[in-house]
Amino acid sequence: MNKIAILTDSNSGITQAEAKKIGVYVLPMPFFIDGEQYFEDINLTQEDFYEKLKNDAEISTSQPSVGEMQDKWDELLKDYEEIVFIPMSSGLSGTCQTATMLADDYEGKVQVVDNQRISVTMRQSVLDAYQLAGKGYSAKEIKEILERDKMESSIYITLETLKYLRKGGRITAAAAAVGTVLNIKPVLQIQGEKLDAFAKSRGKASAKKIMLKAIQADLETRFKDAYEAGKVHMEAAYTGNEEEAKEWAALIQETYPQLDFNMNPLSLSVACHIGYGSLAVAVSKYIPECED
Repeated sequence: MNKIAILTDSNSGITQAEAKKIGVYVLPMPFFIDGEQYFEDINLTQEDFYEKLKNDAEISTSQPSVGEMQDKWDELLKDYEEIVFIPMSSGLSGTCQTATMLADDYEGKVQVVDNQRISVTMRQSVLDAYQLAGKGYSAKEIKEILERDKMESSIYITLETLKYLRKGGRITAAAAAVGTVLNIKPVLQIQGEKLDAFAKSRGKASAKKIMLKAIQADLETRFKDAYEAGKVHMEAAYTGNEEEAKEWAALIQETYPQLDFNMNPLSLSVACHIGYGSLAVAVSKYIPECED
């Protein structure tokens, strides 16, 4: 019997196909679109989602049901001794709290990690967990390591439109209207558990400069020692517009050619709140135990 299964949810950006290649497992996040339930990367593709979003479908996010979570855990425990479950940040979803309560019934066999990650930084945590498991760490030890380093990442996001912030009640209709006329592109940040405002810019080009400047500031302060040693992961993410995302990725790689790099679509759970055409840049620090 294999020792540890690494399980995450689709907010990590890891597809079902990629999970099989890596050797991990992904719990698909559920959505309700015009009253019908869909599951990310099962019967809801990125393309389908953005088409429905463009057509103003009524979209709401949900979390895996208790039964779905337990069924997945029970299935994995037939082949594994322990599970490390890495869900979306507890500050952005209720999945983590639900899973933590459910894990109490599994006598320590299921360890739920609350390390405040989402999208590409969450994906890196999954890869780190898989590597730690391969090095012989227990599920409890992996949880402790990931939670110890939970603040060692940084994400900045800019939006194409204010429509979805207005729709979600995060800004007023008047503010959205003025922002649209003035071509205001907000820059948001995730430094831990919450998605917060960081800056405002006039136009996307200016927003990109703000994000790169902010990441550089983080690298020179919070991550200074790791950055100088080349021990940070550089990451990018986007919603929908793959052509623009490729240009963004090229710019980041040109700026930081010495760092390893990964880009993935942003989680659809985030995309439904910020819309099509968003771009993000992120860094996450190497976990010492994963360094060769």
